[in-house]
Amino acid sequence: MTDTVHIGDVPFGPSHFTTIAGPCAVESREMALQTALAVQAAGARVLRAGVFKPRSSPRSFQGLGTRALDILHEVKATTGMPVVTELTDVRRLEEVADIADAVQVGARNMHNYALLTELGRTELPVLLKRGLSATVDELLLAAEYVLCEGNERVILCERGIRTFESAYRFTLDVAAVAVLHERTHLPVVVDPSHAAGRRALVLPLSLAAVAVGADGLLVEVHPAPHLALCDGDQALRTDEFAAYQRQVQRLGAFIRGCEAEVDGLVPETELESA
Repeated sequence: MTDTVHIGDVPFGPSHFTTIAGPCAVESREMALQTALAVQAAGARVLRAGVFKPRSSPRSFQGLGTRALDILHEVKATTGMPVVTELTDVRRLEEVADIADAVQVGARNMHNYALLTELGRTELPVLLKRGLSATVDELLLAAEYVLCEGNERVILCERGIRTFESAYRFTLDVAAVAVLHERTHLPVVVDPSHAAGRRALVLPLSLAAVAVGADGLLVEVHPAPHLALCDGDQALRTDEFAAYQRQVQRLGAFIRGCEAEVDGLVPETELESA
């Protein structure tokens, strides 16, 4: 049975389906607040926003750092949304923990065992992403570094793995969601944005994640993706996020047997009582 893990007051687990949404990185106060208000209005429960950004190129935008933490503090106070942000350096743990309601361990840091161990000694929820070329076993062993230190607030994240296929950024391993649910008690969310690499694929991959039983989604959203300093090609626009969210929630409601009809289909609970 999958456990329920809370980020702030927001549950992730078998009885809940939760969307985490926001920009890849905090670029300004105005952008961060605009995005947070938009995704919140559309039904996202948790805000994601990068502060320290590990990038493939040292010349790429690396995030605003401490300034971004101040911005997130203000946005959090304004919206009341819990915040998830990535931690890349254990030396930054204290200052990130002062603001964040959960810490994301990115794909490049899945094997950063010193970081995982220190997070295991905290009470912060940890959103642990699968490494770019990691197996399911390696992801579970990385989670053990956190669990063994006493922190059981771990949420696993499938975000696509590197394969020979070049038609999209990464190969989203939807089978891994089912296998992880079979082999662990931890909630599993899916990041369709990084797997897709381009906006048009985010919705179909999200629906696949819902269908296979994911406990939530981690989605990138930006007011003007063409101007984004990080991963703009894969970010949904704030003005299209509400429509995206409705489709995802409709499928989730049907699969999880909610009472309302979904696109004319009768939920399983009503079929059983007929």
